[in-house]
Amino acid sequence: MFILLALIGACALGIAAHYVIGGRELRGVALTPAMATALAAIVYTGLQWLGVGEDSIWLWLASVIGSVLIAAVVTVAIVASRRRSDATAKAALGI
Repeated sequence: MFILLALIGACALGIAAHYVIGGRELRGVALTPAMATALAAIVYTGLQWLGVGEDSIWLWLASVIGSVLIAAVVTVAIVASRRRSDATAKAALGI
């Protein structure tokens, strides 16, 4: 049941990261929160299988904060890639 706390925290911070990162018009509104939530589930479950207890701060930091940071980096990379492809398409069309 504690995994729900990690998932809710990662999703809430993912929503905040969506609004902090620029280029919102170039990606979906659910991209960053969904990535953060999925990564939190994977990290939390993986660390639990490795024997890290629910009372360990590392479990919570890695699953909540770590997943949001990774999701933010991936989101920034997606936005940068989209800007480059849009610029290339505009140059090809002569716009």
